[in-house]
Amino acid sequence: MSASATVRVVQPQADERIYVTQPHLAPLREFIPYLEKIWDSKVLTNGGPFHHQLEKALCEYLGVQHLALFANGTLALVTALQALRITGEVITTPYSFVATAHSLLWNGIKPVFVDVDPDTLNLDPAKIEAAITPQTTAIMPVHCYGHPCDVDAIQKIADNYNLRVIYDAAHAFGVQSEAGSVLQHGDLSVLSFHATKVFNTFEGGAIICPDAKTKQRIDHLKNFGFVDEVTVVASGINGKMSEINAAFGMLQLQHIDAALARRKEIDAMYRELLRDVPGIRCLPGVGEKTSNHAYFPILVEADYPIGRDALYQKFRDNEIHARRYFYPLISDFPMYRGLPSAHRDNLPVAADAALKVLCLPIYPALSNENIERIADIVAGEVRISAPLEACMR
Repeated sequence: MSASATVRVVQPQADERIYVTQPHLAPLREFIPYLEKIWDSKVLTNGGPFHHQLEKALCEYLGVQHLALFANGTLALVTALQALRITGEVITTPYSFVATAHSLLWNGIKPVFVDVDPDTLNLDPAKIEAAITPQTTAIMPVHCYGHPCDVDAIQKIADNYNLRVIYDAAHAFGVQSEAGSVLQHGDLSVLSFHATKVFNTFEGGAIICPDAKTKQRIDHLKNFGFVDEVTVVASGINGKMSEINAAFGMLQLQHIDAALARRKEIDAMYRELLRDVPGIRCLPGVGEKTSNHAYFPILVEADYPIGRDALYQKFRDNEIHARRYFYPLISDFPMYRGLPSAHRDNLPVAADAALKVLCLPIYPALSNENIERIADIVAGEVRISAPLEACMR
């Protein structure tokens, strides 16, 4: 028997492509009554009934006091920086989706990249102080993969240097620590409700606000700066969420607990199936009380038989579209790589993770059979290499 005969890879059907994520959608028939109400009211935007209902429902579900809905998470990030009047330099992570740093550039702010922690891949508090200059006004960490940052350490630094903290919490819907929602930390936290997220409204986002006054300013900023029909108090933008999106969010909330429970099951299956695979490291949690299992990243270490990109291609050959989140680093893109802080010598942990990480598919509709097939492809490379190494000895 050849070495390859020991590997069981079930070939997919032509239309059975597995993506890293898939939108969780409530049954279409359940959405029709919401649409009928919108058609009856003729209110499509500008803070309609469903918009107000969703803000209230999300505050209750997430355990926060004030929340402002947005058309998407990037507009929410841009507006959060405007709301706090952030200028100068902001310390942030190179290991994230580009919107994190793009929101700074759109506000004329200089990103300053700092390395990440090797276990969490979140911004490393131990590296922040050395990056602070007289021009630093804020810190923008990311709760990467939904795992909370070291919020206490970051806040202590911010307090010592009189800095603002804005959390990019795009991955952190519903995540709680022992102290409650992780969204309550910092001056503001920003959520994304994009189609790929744990909770989606097709497109959407939100800013978690600490008080009613801050929410009022944010609400003005996302509506062109209007206070009333004839009064404009700020150079705002059009960041409003439509009634269609808000209505869909209300429906999605009815199904979110079941979706999160299934994600937890999938996470546990992957960890069990990959537990003894040499060279594959599953990122641990950070002790959060409630996780959302937004992603399932693995790190392909040097002792795995093939490199990360070869495994990525192996998945592609089997119609499995895993993703290298986050590769390249934000700091490697043309608009950032000229910054002194973007030099790879300053970011060894992030650079190493970007070359090793592979996020496996995880979404509620992913079947147990496909989870096993995905894990079998990962483990199969080890089974192939073992007989070959024995023959060489």
